[in-house]
Amino acid sequence: MSDTQFDLVVIGAGPGGYVAAIRAAQLGLKTAIVEKQHLGGVCLNWGCIPTKALLSGAALAQQFKHAEQFGFTLNAVDFDIQKLVHHSRQVSEQLVQGIGQLLKKNQITVFNAAAQFIAKERLELTDTNGQKQQISAPHIIVATGARAANLPHIPVDGHQVWSYKEALVPEQLPKSLLVIGSGAIGSEFASLYHDLGCQVTLVDIAKQILPSEDIEVAKYVQKQFEQQGMRVLTEATVEKIETDQAQVHCHIETVTGVQIISVEKVLSAIGVKPNAENLGLEALGIEFENGFIKVDSWCKTNVVGVYAIGDVAGAPCLAHKASHEAILCVEKIAGLSHVHALDRTQIPGCIFTHPQVASIGLTEQKAKAAGLNINVGKFPLQANGKALALGDSAGFVKTIFSQETGELLGAHMVGHEVTEHIQGFAIAKYLEATDESLAQVIFPHPTLSEAMHESVLSAMQRAIHI
Repeated sequence: MSDTQFDLVVIGAGPGGYVAAIRAAQLGLKTAIVEKQHLGGVCLNWGCIPTKALLSGAALAQQFKHAEQFGFTLNAVDFDIQKLVHHSRQVSEQLVQGIGQLLKKNQITVFNAAAQFIAKERLELTDTNGQKQQISAPHIIVATGARAANLPHIPVDGHQVWSYKEALVPEQLPKSLLVIGSGAIGSEFASLYHDLGCQVTLVDIAKQILPSEDIEVAKYVQKQFEQQGMRVLTEATVEKIETDQAQVHCHIETVTGVQIISVEKVLSAIGVKPNAENLGLEALGIEFENGFIKVDSWCKTNVVGVYAIGDVAGAPCLAHKASHEAILCVEKIAGLSHVHALDRTQIPGCIFTHPQVASIGLTEQKAKAAGLNINVGKFPLQANGKALALGDSAGFVKTIFSQETGELLGAHMVGHEVTEHIQGFAIAKYLEATDESLAQVIFPHPTLSEAMHESVLSAMQRAIHI
């Protein structure tokens, strides 16, 4: 093969793309990856990783706030948001460099360019200097991700109206912030800025915040937000904004009438839209669904040899879903026999608010809507010794089982570090554990994970500590 002919080419080097390229190289495929901007994609550069670095600072701020509970008396604590932002950027840069090294280690050819299909197996690449070249491969994976969606009547100017990018690198902490959209991104930023000392208003058109989560979970998190001092408006729409040099005046339509809320900054966090334009996909006849590339459970498009993974291929737009799709897609291309198709019920979700939220499988509402007979267990962290010792006992664990088979249908968690514990239920669900088998598992004491066990026992009417 020449230097322009490959077995597989990946377009996009986010958590889907670079994982696909590495796995392909491991399987002996001559592989190239094309990235026009940043290795690591949005996740490492402007998403998952830098936000968690900032949230670590917010968590520290909360510890300072409650230091007296543990016997510490703190005088005035100075906070420099620029240092926290610098920390987040350093973390991101370190991981991005690591990806570059991994690609080099696996002998993957990296093209810093934009890619466009000019035929089914051929791409034209254009670098930042406008130089063009062509490469080809019988298998091409589109992993171009997604970007922030905007409301037409509330344009992002980067100064008074932010997207998530501006929210990640503020020059100074605003005194007040209104967040439009209470999904994972919006709620995380609302929680982050509130914990750092900003006056926050969270607005969503839906009946509940965190619209994809179990209703009981969403109501609990909203109550926690409000008790912390955040203002939350549901079934509310920002109809228009007016700006002056100091503030943004937001006209909000609510069930009780119009409210005008004036804030220093507005963050638009209404969701994402796929990066599917300017790739030449339409000319190939690629099918789309709601703007996303339509794929089957093996990440195949309707055009043979063209695949799509990650955010560009539709919800849930999660980095770990993209990475999982990357591996199963490449292994299927390579002809491995043990490959399993994507099962969306096995994808856990994590929201790094305060308190955190984690879930997998069916909500109680969806299980009932499907006509399933279920047993529901619930255990509050207020009855968990480790949570009380940590001084952070807000939250609960909720489990949903089939009455007929005992199958774990769903698990929903709210509280301290629950994003680190949901993998326990993910493993149990994948291995088809039942309520009876989980009841026999010995959980260590004293740990937060004991609440998971008690929730299982609760579903069986056998809870010990409530």
